[in-house]
Amino acid sequence: MSRANLDKQPHDVAAMFDTVAPRYDVTNDVLSLGQDRVWRRATARALAAAPGERVLDLAAGTGTSSGPLADSGVRVVACDLSTGMLAVGKRRRPDLAFVAGDATALPFADGSFDAVTISFGLRNVVDTAAALSEMLRVTRPGGRLVICEFSRPTAAAFRQAYDVYLTRLLPLVARTVATGSDAYQYLAESIVDWPDQLALGRLVRAAGWDQVAYRNLSGGIVALHRAVRP
Repeated sequence: MSRANLDKQPHDVAAMFDTVAPRYDVTNDVLSLGQDRVWRRATARALAAAPGERVLDLAAGTGTSSGPLADSGVRVVACDLSTGMLAVGKRRRPDLAFVAGDATALPFADGSFDAVTISFGLRNVVDTAAALSEMLRVTRPGGRLVICEFSRPTAAAFRQAYDVYLTRLLPLVARTVATGSDAYQYLAESIVDWPDQLALGRLVRAAGWDQVAYRNLSGGIVALHRAVRP
């Protein structure tokens, strides 16, 4: 079974997601109790991409977020490190532009996009600061960044219950519904290891982004971070 470690070496991360690609979207629905759809809709609203705008959807996986953007007239590019995830996406949505790429060395020219978004993928990148700098590079001045990522529940009791779910229940449920269920042990560990809302905001600002802000979704299980390129 292929699973990544918390050092998040790109080859290991890609191989792990290649393994879980066939049932990844279904598994996410089950493990999040359907909340992943709510989070993605909130991300699209925060992105507020207009028809004709060019948007880079990073860690796009099978194109779950990219598809609705394209359907609304946005010129979206779905980019992911995992060729297995991209292959599943291409079969489902052959009309979308899927590109294999590493978030720390994006294969796009400076200022190519009106906006960049990444959902549940930044914490899997080997170098967060480098990825945020690359996103800045490929975004035009005045363009937007929207990050949807797991975070820290704000209420102590809820946070304790959520930690139990992550470390004990999620891996058990994943064994029932997922292909390559051991990968979800890594995913749980990566969420626990990830910076909280304020710490991630500081990383975004340090990368050169302006107007950095966030809001919590589902009590802080997920945080929606927004910023603008100066």
